[in-house]
Amino acid sequence: MADLLHVEVVSADRTVWSGDAQMVVARTVEGDIGILPRHEPIMAVLVPGAAVITGSDGARQVIAVDGGFISVAQNQVSILSQFAQLGEEVDLDKAKADFTEAQELIAGGDDSLATKERLDRARGQLKIADRS
Repeated sequence: MADLLHVEVVSADRTVWSGDAQMVVARTVEGDIGILPRHEPIMAVLVPGAAVITGSDGARQVIAVDGGFISVAQNQVSILSQFAQLGEEVDLDKAKADFTEAQELIAGGDDSLATKERLDRARGQLKIADRS
């Protein structure tokens, strides 16, 4: 059997996805990164967006993340994010509304952390639509 990665996607309140995979693609502050088995160890900061996991069976899982970290060592991939959500769990209409409202609040002078986090969360959810 070919080498596989063991992947864990963990948010603040749960394990969102766990299993073996052929490949993981995520966006870091330095750009997209693709992880295959035997990848060199790394740790990187994620930006809000979509992480894409190609499972051991070839099925693709798209997960919204609002930032966080990715760690790779010895065929183990950990994605840690304050918020992460499976693609099928996302309500796109709500995400669009949250994104628009957060943008309006920021344009109106609201620079609170809560509003910025809301914008990042909605941005990650909307990225799923681009990747699905």
